[in-house]
Amino acid sequence: MLVGCGMGLLSYVVPVYIAEVTPKDIRGGFTSVHQLMICCGVSITYLIGAFATWRTLALIGTIPCLMQLLGLFFIPESPRWQAKIGKWKECEASLQCLRGNNADISNEASEIKDYTEQLQRLSESSVFDLFQKEYAWSLIVGVGLMVLQQFGGVNGIAFYASSIFISAGFSGSVGMIAMVVVQVPMTTLGVLLLDKSGRRPLLLVSAAGTCLGCFLVGLSFLLQDLQQWKEVTPILSLVGVLVYTGSFSLGMGGIPWVIMSEIFPINMKGSAGSLVTLVSWLGSWIISFAFNFLMKWSSTAKLVPETKGRTLEEIQASMNPVSLERRVPFTP
Repeated sequence: MLVGCGMGLLSYVVPVYIAEVTPKDIRGGFTSVHQLMICCGVSITYLIGAFATWRTLALIGTIPCLMQLLGLFFIPESPRWQAKIGKWKECEASLQCLRGNNADISNEASEIKDYTEQLQRLSESSVFDLFQKEYAWSLIVGVGLMVLQQFGGVNGIAFYASSIFISAGFSGSVGMIAMVVVQVPMTTLGVLLLDKSGRRPLLLVSAAGTCLGCFLVGLSFLLQDLQQWKEVTPILSLVGVLVYTGSFSLGMGGIPWVIMSEIFPINMKGSAGSLVTLVSWLGSWIISFAFNFLMKWSSTAKLVPETKGRTLEEIQASMNPVSLERRVPFTP
């Protein structure tokens, strides 16, 4: 529960903080570095987990937590947040610290001040205020991206990748290492391209790639059920997972958080960010919980019986044998 609370807060606060302290021309790249660091951490965990127990992993996980806790004492506060609460001198001091002692911050500070004064005429909004017409576009984009990100099945692939590989007849450990090899370079490529190519093109390419990866994985299991191309299906499942992982890392993994930190005005960021983060982690829980059951669930081809040329009694006997056994025979 404590880990969940910490992750829920950090998953929203970190991209928002980075978006508020970085210049606009490199904001996207810096915000997506957050996703790159997550990717690197998860990849390292995959590698260590291949050789260590979960208790060892949990103890190792305390090291970056302590480093982050100590590092928070040395970073400046967000200038935009300080402007919002009326601390103008502190805002300029933080901005000067972030841009460098010799940088001219007058234009940026003036822009922040004008924008903040304009927003201060508006009251601090609640979650229910988000559903007004003026915020509809931002809300649809923010929530929609999180829904599509999670219900694309990323956590099902990430959490059950080893089970997928084993079910497909491939080595689980080799498959996990291959995922790491693909994931980090593709996330790095996404960071480099984000501010050059834009958010939308990367999202489109990433979404298309994840669809292709899911199709290949599904095709491999279909061929496996049909007893076709038995030698190819393990490789096909590996390729599908790697295509999915690489495509997701390129854009869908980090860009929704980047866009979410940019599209809401500062008086709405608290409530909007809470709602969007809630949607994201709720979707993550649903996928993580349901995926294991879906892996074991019978397909339609096996679930629906053939009824052609069979009497109703034969159909009932094949589908409901238990209920027939429990019937008390009639004695005259």
